[in-house]
Amino acid sequence: MKLRALLAGCAAFLMLTGCAASGAEETERTFFAMDTVMQVRVFGDGGEEAVQAVCDEVQRLESLLSRTQPESDITRLNQSADGGTWVALDGETAEVLDMALRYGEETGGAFDVTIAPVMDAWGFGTSEEEYRVPDGTELAALLPLVDSGLLTLDRENSSAWLETAGMEVDLGGIAKGYAADRAKAVLEEAGITSALLNLGSSTVGLVGGKPDGSPWRIAVRDPADESASLGTLALTDCSVSTSGGYERYFEADGVIYHHILDPETGYPAEKGLLSVTVVTDDGSRADAWSTALYVMGAEEALSFWRQSGDFECILCRSDGTVQVTEGLEEAFTAEEDGNGYTFEIVRR
Repeated sequence: MKLRALLAGCAAFLMLTGCAASGAEETERTFFAMDTVMQVRVFGDGGEEAVQAVCDEVQRLESLLSRTQPESDITRLNQSADGGTWVALDGETAEVLDMALRYGEETGGAFDVTIAPVMDAWGFGTSEEEYRVPDGTELAALLPLVDSGLLTLDRENSSAWLETAGMEVDLGGIAKGYAADRAKAVLEEAGITSALLNLGSSTVGLVGGKPDGSPWRIAVRDPADESASLGTLALTDCSVSTSGGYERYFEADGVIYHHILDPETGYPAEKGLLSVTVVTDDGSRADAWSTALYVMGAEEALSFWRQSGDFECILCRSDGTVQVTEGLEEAFTAEEDGNGYTFEIVRR
């Protein structure tokens, strides 16, 4: 059932982006990796080889970065928590951990890859969908384990260690974005100048524009209705990431709990946002930022945007306001009837 839903989500995404009307040869493939369904569309000669190279690259990264893979670097690191010895890592794993730690510092802890024990307590850490609401005592015992300062990384020697028993790293908030960056690089090395990478609907990588030279049209989902959109973005050669509580959630005693957890409280983030879409030239940053901004809430997120200057975003607020940062003013087109939302451009 879960797989069918994911496939439907990918199909809807591709339909909303529209067709790439041109005579260019198109190669498309759907595959499962990183616990989600992914789709790749490549235009031009050599498409079959290029698509296969993308699949191989994503699966290679999954074998390094996923904590659900028994032999991955992250699994070995988690199993060695408080062992007192350094865990040797692939250089690429160390690179991703280095980025994750840096993003954690830059966002004031709103993004924290050591959130894994709390994710597991809620049932969001696996694909089994065994959800539950942990009590306050359980969360209080787990929160001291959520501390990136206790993840020590030796970047030069590609090794790391977790200082406290019970700590675990989960790179789910950055791995797909990093995979999008690597997949784009693989395609560009193969001479591909037009491609669309849909790595699980929440992470999109764009190589160039459509074969006819026009921008890709990327739908921004309405968080209240999976069959509708807030509008579309006309974009080329960038990365897009969306985080929303609608992606994974459960209901207990009439209360809805979603998977985007606040590292400070251990509870689902409730800062007045329904979804956050980030557009930037770096997939890893887009992935991490969309999660962090959701945790921050709209006011802090916009303050962060004003200070950063290297990304744009769309914030869908629970009060019915959709805020679009000025760098996307020309790229974003809202649905004609607005779907009941009020749209505003935010300026620096």
